[in-house]
Amino acid sequence: MTLLILGLVLFLGVHSLSIANESLRDRLHASMGEAAFKVLYSLASLAGLLLIIWGYGAARLDPTVLYIPPTWLRHVSLLLLIPVFPLLFATYFPGRIKAKIGHPMLAAVKLWALAHLLANGMLHDVLLFGSFLAWAIADRISMKRRTQRPIPALPASRANDLIAIAGGLAVYVVMVMWAHRWLFGVAPM
Repeated sequence: MTLLILGLVLFLGVHSLSIANESLRDRLHASMGEAAFKVLYSLASLAGLLLIIWGYGAARLDPTVLYIPPTWLRHVSLLLLIPVFPLLFATYFPGRIKAKIGHPMLAAVKLWALAHLLANGMLHDVLLFGSFLAWAIADRISMKRRTQRPIPALPASRANDLIAIAGGLAVYVVMVMWAHRWLFGVAPM
């Protein structure tokens, strides 16, 4: 469990730099230069992600039950997850979806985390998905008071909404029918 917690602190900590202290982030960026800052940010994020994966895998071997969700919540979770990949696609293929949602990636993270909290009641699940849900909420709230940095994306177009929906739903089907079991050892259906 320690590795999972360390990974979450590192990964979400790096991603919370703008939430907690935007001026510090800007000073680091300016003093290191863009390339060095991005390399350090990426390496810290990757190290955190690897610790999360390793720690989560280890925690699954010795699970602690916090709650046992009713079976019908798994169906609710699958429904909540349907827009997740289209929202992720809409982040990089901006159109009306991105204009309406504001920050589709954070919306996707919140839905993903909530859906998994509804379907899983082990301590390691609550730590992982609860941490990401809390982070996404905090980040979205903080965006109202800080300057937004542009996300690299294609030019906005109506066609991008179709790409986001079609591509996202295709990835959802692949994930639910095959990839989730292959990647995580759990078949959602």
